[in-house]
This record gives sequence, C-alpha cells and structure tokens, in this order.
Amino acid sequence: MLSAFSGGALFGERHGEAPLKVLFLHGWGRTHHDYDAVVAELDVPSIALDLPGFGATPEPPQRWTSQDFARAVAPILGESTDPIVVVGHSHGGRVAAELCAMAPERIAALVFICAPLIRKANTAKPSLRYRLLRWLNAKGWYSDERMERLRQSRGSSDYRNASGVMRETMVTVVNESFEEQLATITCPVRMVWGELDADVPVRVAHEAAAVLGSSDVAVTVVPGIGHLVPTSAPHAVVAAIREVMP
Repeated sequence: MLSAFSGGALFGERHGEAPLKVLFLHGWGRTHHDYDAVVAELDVPSIALDLPGFGATPEPPQRWTSQDFARAVAPILGESTDPIVVVGHSHGGRVAAELCAMAPERIAALVFICAPLIRKANTAKPSLRYRLLRWLNAKGWYSDERMERLRQSRGSSDYRNASGVMRETMVTVVNESFEEQLATITCPVRMVWGELDADVPVRVAHEAAAVLGSSDVAVTVVPGIGHLVPTSAPHAVVAAIREVMP
C-alpha cells in the first residue's frame, strides 16, 4: 500500500514497523516495485520510495540535479534516530551518494547497485550534419518537430521516453560524476553489479571503489545478469545489505 512522505511530496511503500532500517532508491524510469522481492526476502523495517518524476511521486518543478533529488529524500532519514542503510540502484545510486555526502552521520552503510558514479568524458563530436541541422533549428530554418524526431532517433530509450522537465533533468544527471562525493564517504559500502550490464559496465564499480574514502568496501559481480539486478538477482542485493546492516 502506498504511503506519503515528506508532507506528501514523496510516495512509496513502508514495510515493517518503525524504526526504519533500510531506504531503497530505484533507477531512472523505474519505481519502488523493483525492490519488491528484495524487501520480501530481507524482512526488516524499510521504505522503498518512488523518486520524483516516477511512479506515484510528481515530477520536479524544474530541471533537477542528483543533489536536488537527495535534498528531497533527506527528510526520510528522520524516520529513525539511528543511522540507516541506503540502497541505490542506477540513478538511485547517484542520489544515495549525494545523500551520504550531505548527511553522513545519518547513514550507517551504502549499497550501490549498477550505479553510474563515474562518468567518462565523451570526446566524440556530433556529426557535421547533426550540428548543421541544430544550427538551422536555432535560426528557425529547421522546424522544432523535425529536430525532435532527429533527437529521438539519436537518443537512448530513457531520453526518448522522457519529455519536458524530466528530459532536461535526465540530460543533467547523466553528465554528473561523483568522485568528490565518493571521497567523503567513510561508512561501509557494498557494490553489486551485473556481469552483463551494458548500461553501467563493471569497470565503473571498480573505478568508484578506488576513490571511495571508506576502508570497508567490497564489489560483488553477479554472473549472467544485466543492469536490473534488483529484479533479476534480489538475493545478491539482500546478501549485500545483510553484510553491512548494524
């Protein structure tokens, strides 16, 4: 059953009795239901949120950064007087990293799942044709409708499925990198990755682990699994949480 949080600004599901032990943050284009199997197996007091713009939670009022998402989520940390475990899959991992940098004393441990925490610079330039059409569009000589069709043909499925403020937000967050935030994290960290993840390759986990400030870090690679680890291998997520739960 859905519950409201932060004065009705966020929605999600509460599991078990207070005090809160684990907070679950889903990936881009997903909802709190990705964690249903994890929650059932773990069986501890937890909250699985719908992040702003997904599921039952309304879109942000304007283009957001991952830090903005973290600020929106931060009041949930007050659900317990003790630090909690925060679990973030994909985009939820970005939010978890910002949340820990923002309020480290409220977080007992982090579990990152296929999270795009390290961004490599893209040195490839758009084609000459695309740049020319973009220039013509800016001058009003190439219609917005045709330009949108061109962007749709070039963009990822997440880009194609987003519009308005969510597309602006997606373009912003995919260009973020979190080396600075990771260096400040000193709590235990577990990183769970799908061996076959084509969206966020396993190398990202090892690169992120190398810059973490924590001395208690472990990377688990789940064989034969892609990007959607919470639904495809919930047991691996549960094992990681149990390792770090106070």
